[in-house]
Amino acid sequence: MELLKGKPVADEIKENISEKVEKLLDNGIVPTLGILRVGAAESDIAYENSAVKAAKALGINAEKYIMDEDSDEEDVLDVLNVMNDNDDIHGIMMLRPLPKALDENRIRNMINPEKDIDGISDIGVGSLFTGEHIGFPPCTAEAAINILEHYGVEIEGKKVVVIGRSLVIGKPVAMMLLERNATVTICHSKTKEEGLEELCKAADIIICAAGKIDTIGAAHTSGRQVIVDVGINFDENGNMRGDVDFEALDGKVEAITPVPGGVGSVTTALLLKHVVEAAMRTMI
Repeated sequence: MELLKGKPVADEIKENISEKVEKLLDNGIVPTLGILRVGAAESDIAYENSAVKAAKALGINAEKYIMDEDSDEEDVLDVLNVMNDNDDIHGIMMLRPLPKALDENRIRNMINPEKDIDGISDIGVGSLFTGEHIGFPPCTAEAAINILEHYGVEIEGKKVVVIGRSLVIGKPVAMMLLERNATVTICHSKTKEEGLEELCKAADIIICAAGKIDTIGAAHTSGRQVIVDVGINFDENGNMRGDVDFEALDGKVEAITPVPGGVGSVTTALLLKHVVEAAMRTMI
């Protein structure tokens, strides 16, 4: 069983980023990531710190816009508009979910599509369905595809089961797979277990983004699948787990991404790649 580790993929992306950052700096442009956080959720702060650290290591500037959890919606929109209008900010990352009192759909759709580096606006996501490719694709969905392509996993003509139908990963990754001529089936929490097992056994590739530990086990495999585990969960002991029962599948699939050490690092690298690409467009 081959481990599809994220680090080699992320390192390759970062190497390409470094060359572009050098070119930008030579032209007097400092690629800058703007981070909008409303509240102080530990998971948000941890991801924010990780993104800032990774950005600085590549010569990318990061500016934080931190707001209180009880901030008024109009105040949040005002800050977002400041970020949109600031030509020195090339990409905007809004940490989600926002506090429940805020209309997240309204706010995310106020992000300038040219700065929507994680593809969270309707314009960005919708363009995946139309094939127009406005802005940038969601980073996690793109990371799953990048991992498959890096390790030479053939997508065209293959049967792929995507578990999860969110706009963060499930639906966009399905569109990206279709664009690469895969035959795609989307499953979700309402898919009957016996049907899920049957579909997964017949699949060549499984991309699991259900958000639930042990969604996929030995009963779902036939020994030839390639599995991309997008899930990030924590068990009762505080250990990070994916959606897949990794131990049960050991030696029973062709290849699998580990959690941690799989999709996450590639997602962050792609986020920064999008910042740099957005900055490069200002040179045209």
